[in-house]
Amino acid sequence: MVTLNPFEPGFFENPYEQYAQVREADPVHFSPLEVWVLFRYEDCFQLLRDPSTSVDIRTELELNGDDRRERFEIFEELFPDREPRDSTSMLSSDPPDHTRMRKLVSKVFTPRRVEELRPTVQRLVDGALDRVATRGEMDLIGELAFPLPFTVISEMLGMPDADRDQLREWSGKMVKLLDPVLTREEAVEAMEAGEHMFGHVGEVIEWKRVHPADDLLTAMINAEEDGDSLTTEELSDNVGLLFVAGHETTVNLIGNGTLALLRNHSQLESLRSDPSLDANAVEELLRFDSPVQFSRRIITKELRVGDKVIEPGRFVMTCLGSANRDPAMFGDDAADLDIRRENASRLLSFGSGIHHCLGAALAKMEAQVAIGTLVRRFPDLELVDEQPRWNGRIVLRGVTDLGVAWSPEKVAAA
Repeated sequence: MVTLNPFEPGFFENPYEQYAQVREADPVHFSPLEVWVLFRYEDCFQLLRDPSTSVDIRTELELNGDDRRERFEIFEELFPDREPRDSTSMLSSDPPDHTRMRKLVSKVFTPRRVEELRPTVQRLVDGALDRVATRGEMDLIGELAFPLPFTVISEMLGMPDADRDQLREWSGKMVKLLDPVLTREEAVEAMEAGEHMFGHVGEVIEWKRVHPADDLLTAMINAEEDGDSLTTEELSDNVGLLFVAGHETTVNLIGNGTLALLRNHSQLESLRSDPSLDANAVEELLRFDSPVQFSRRIITKELRVGDKVIEPGRFVMTCLGSANRDPAMFGDDAADLDIRRENASRLLSFGSGIHHCLGAALAKMEAQVAIGTLVRRFPDLELVDEQPRWNGRIVLRGVTDLGVAWSPEKVAAA
């Protein structure tokens, strides 16, 4: 029997063979994890845009009548003096709350505003590569893929300087909560990291009240104070969401994308020789190895998908990684990397519908600049390790580090 099994050896190195098998044999799949999973592009696309579905965990509780969950019990053990609560961020809210919160911040992420940041991103990328050019090697994740989006979102929000490595560690542990299965130890680490992260966010919010500026965080605080548009919890949760999501997926996009190119030298050479391919190349890299592999929805009314019926109250995971390689949408070569692919932009890596990723344009622009500059600055760029370490996450797929090397004497001028 073909089934989704993230515990199968080799899954994190290459989940796509398993996805293809399940997509062919049982595309509307009730997994051993006791959640429904959709594997075909069209099924995923339709569900993500279905207005009757929910992302609010409270909906699942109301439909199933379950008011005690293991993670609440763990929370109470760790923090007996605090009341557990669910997130009120945009990621976990339905309309009209989602609409109200998204409207507040969406103007900062318009394509025009994002494009205005391109010179800043180029300066940051050039600076990062200048620092390592004569060395001849670097860890792409730690020295470029993480610092770049971290710095950009910090500046957009107006966050003061902080311990970058500590925040990266907390963020990495927190996002594990997105996975459909995790150990008790991982849950404890994630909750402790979340307490530290949101404690930090709370301190930053209080600092920003005293030091307002022309930035997104000040605008969000003013909205809370002047128009009662954000509750205190919503303010904290959405600042945390923007801060964490503002770099986590982009780190994986730059890392996964660079790795894919270094494993496909004909595509790497095409990109290196033709900067006009930068935008489409990033779309294709997102499709080929998506930083976000799954997106969840809660079913609020009976749903028929193919010959299966999914009852209200069930979680459904859309397998974006599978949908992005569905031959029915992308052709018989869907499993191949082709940076000239004409319909690469149909990818579902950033979701679809009202919850389509707010920062998609920013992530794409950062990757265009970072990857394009990298492969042209270092024309003989190569992998140090053909088998890098993957982060072991089911939802947010990426490598933990990526050693690359080049000949210092062949470095092109910035």
